[in-house]
Amino acid sequence: MLQVKNINKSYLVSGKKLEVLKDVSFRIEEGEFIAIIGPSGSGKSTLLAISAGLDRPDDGEVVLDGVPLLQKDEDELAKLRGEKIGFIFQNFQLIKSLNALENVSLPLVLNSKLNSTQIRDRALTWLEKVSMKERASNFPGQLSGGEEQRIAIARSFIHNPKILFADEPTANLDKKNGEMVMNLLAELNQKTSSTLIVVTHDRSVAELADRILEMSDGRIVKEIHGKKNRSLKNSEISPANKKPVFQRPAAKKKVSRKKR
Repeated sequence: MLQVKNINKSYLVSGKKLEVLKDVSFRIEEGEFIAIIGPSGSGKSTLLAISAGLDRPDDGEVVLDGVPLLQKDEDELAKLRGEKIGFIFQNFQLIKSLNALENVSLPLVLNSKLNSTQIRDRALTWLEKVSMKERASNFPGQLSGGEEQRIAIARSFIHNPKILFADEPTANLDKKNGEMVMNLLAELNQKTSSTLIVVTHDRSVAELADRILEMSDGRIVKEIHGKKNRSLKNSEISPANKKPVFQRPAAKKKVSRKKR
């Protein structure tokens, strides 16, 4: 589904080269839920942006659903993002002048051939899935942080993305709303075939994932299981980054996902 190979990324800061990512490689299969953790400055958000085609590395390769992202121009990447990729941001990124229904509808308005009735029906369906249908006419300023993030989640899933990237989705939420948002994402990951990649500094959030990639100083230094106890047989870490993998015994046999 997503393969990242030998990624390096650096920036010039005050005339000096700052290495942010150092020979990073990993592989994620369709439908997996992966968490990337690490301290501030470890490179996790930069890695997420490069994996999603929002930034370009100095060298390396990113292949998403068979498409080599680094060989695409900006127009091609924008089209790909509109069709196959969803995003969730820590500051929600809702348009303040649009109500909840209009915010959720926006990806389909911009990138689909559905008519207005079809778009409205699908948006209402997704609002219902995140328990926000009764708030469809409310504007972002009338919603709590947890409600705004649920709206953002509905928006990110409405076009049935192949993969969804979430950058610190609980950072601006209190503990209760953060847990609610992550449980919702984990549930939607189970119920859809969308792959989910979450960047977080919170290990309790990360443990909901199938696998956890821990970063330090621009490298993946450890890979461990989350609470789901899924198999690591498809994982891949570059030899330069690889450390011992800590694996818990599987609690139960993995249930195959139903395709939509």
